[in-house]
Amino acid sequence: MITAEDRKFGELLIKRGVVTQEQLYQALIYKKYHGEDLSQILVEKRFADAKDVYRCLADNLNLPFVELHDYSVDPNVLNLVPRDLLFDLKAFPLFRIEDTLTVAMAHPTDVHAIDRLHRETGLNIEPVVCVEQEILAALEQHGGGVQRFDSTLDEAIEDFRSEHPEESERTSSEKLKELSAEAPVVRLVNLIITQAIADRASDIHIEPEEDSLVVRYRIDGILHESLTPPKELQAAIISRIKILAELDIAESRIPQDGRFRIQTTTQEVDIRVSTLPTVYGENVVMRILDRGSLTLNLEDLGFEPDTYERFRTMLSSSYGVILVSGPTGSGKTTTLYSALQALNTPEKNIVTIEDPVEYRLRRIRQTHVNPKAGLTFAAGLRSILRQDPDIIMVGEIRDSETAKIAVESALTGHLVLSTIHTNDAPGALTRLTEMGVEPFLTASATVGILAQRLVRKLCEQCKRPVQPNPTLLQRLKLPAELQRKEVVFYRGVGCQDCRNTGYKGRIGIYEDLLVNEEVRTLTLREASSDEIKRAALRAGMRTLRGDGLLKARKGLTSLEEVLRVTNAD
Repeated sequence: MITAEDRKFGELLIKRGVVTQEQLYQALIYKKYHGEDLSQILVEKRFADAKDVYRCLADNLNLPFVELHDYSVDPNVLNLVPRDLLFDLKAFPLFRIEDTLTVAMAHPTDVHAIDRLHRETGLNIEPVVCVEQEILAALEQHGGGVQRFDSTLDEAIEDFRSEHPEESERTSSEKLKELSAEAPVVRLVNLIITQAIADRASDIHIEPEEDSLVVRYRIDGILHESLTPPKELQAAIISRIKILAELDIAESRIPQDGRFRIQTTTQEVDIRVSTLPTVYGENVVMRILDRGSLTLNLEDLGFEPDTYERFRTMLSSSYGVILVSGPTGSGKTTTLYSALQALNTPEKNIVTIEDPVEYRLRRIRQTHVNPKAGLTFAAGLRSILRQDPDIIMVGEIRDSETAKIAVESALTGHLVLSTIHTNDAPGALTRLTEMGVEPFLTASATVGILAQRLVRKLCEQCKRPVQPNPTLLQRLKLPAELQRKEVVFYRGVGCQDCRNTGYKGRIGIYEDLLVNEEVRTLTLREASSDEIKRAALRAGMRTLRGDGLLKARKGLTSLEEVLRVTNAD
């Protein structure tokens, strides 16, 4: 709901030149439908600098604006409030004078937050305004949030060793059950998972070596080694995870898949588990499916305005096939879910068949494949057609039968969304023909294709302008207009906020092909993907690399990252 306070705040922002009238209008519309804080919306959408926004907020509320680096941290004051509550409220206690506690807050008008702080401390709360990102970084820096490994991890390992001084990884399933339920092992596995969540990891890899066990986290698409527990804990750790995922701990010769759900102090997280036998024991990969971090708004996926409009044009079709292509881990599922959310109205019946169902969506009938029971993509798609659907989402077109049924479904009046593994958008059309779909059916049914990749975003705290290396420019084949000296690019130098990587978070780069008459004609005569690509470029398609370069030019990512992600294209 848009309040009078929001409008007053907006007028001050415009008066000081922090945002334009159009930017404020867009932010207020977003707030109306999503209910988020106006100041945070303006920052997240990059309409204005965070400090400028929060300074205006402070002046609008007649409160002081503070920067945390100007204050020394008093541990006694910080420890008055549990860290998980501070993270939840986005608050940082600064100092106490008698019975009054001064607290830096990103949302100082939140009376419920102030009341919770009062009840927790028994003190009067005096709020001051601070940038949200600065508060979260300070909490992390001063030991906030989830416990870090270091001493807690060492304690868990020592506890296990003292109780089982000669434990072997080769032991009976009954013994493994006992070990996996003991406090040190439970604590250790909980630490591995909660630390991964705190580090924004998408996957946890637990990898047996000949004489060690390695735990790695995939953060922003890149694997980072986190810790190496002793080899003797391998069996107990893996058994604990298998029990959580309701897998057979006595079976270690075949792959297994399962899932479980955990509740942290601030969020509910689904975890998908996959095990694979290797020569040194079972390899375990856990995919973290954080519902709270899932972006289901097309506007937030990183589309350039023209690409966004073309993709919305595809989605406005009443029937046909829309494909999203890219390798595993390129964000295809998120894009499809966001598209479904945009199409999800009470007038539409939307049914999906997925492998597996990663996130539950309201008002959408979701089914996961079960090959053992005969429920494949093709079989599920046939059954879905008897459910009177308007829109169908097929998790992946991976075989000839599924491809043919999907195309036939589209030609009988259904809008079909799916993914396909190709390097670029034009390649998806030739791939359907290779799968046995007749070219005239592909040409008639396909509305458009969106190819995508994920690039790491530069850390806003430490990115700096740089002059690119000439060799890098040559490898990227930059257009002449981007090679001029006055064109600025950026690189992250590394800081505490991004754990010295220079990157924090990811954003999509896209290549959209809207099928027109020329592309349809080329598909009919089975032209190569290169010919189709040239026709699509003439019609205004931007390549993946071109989209990446545009984002690098805006300072969202680096040239090195664009080259890394698009080098094979």
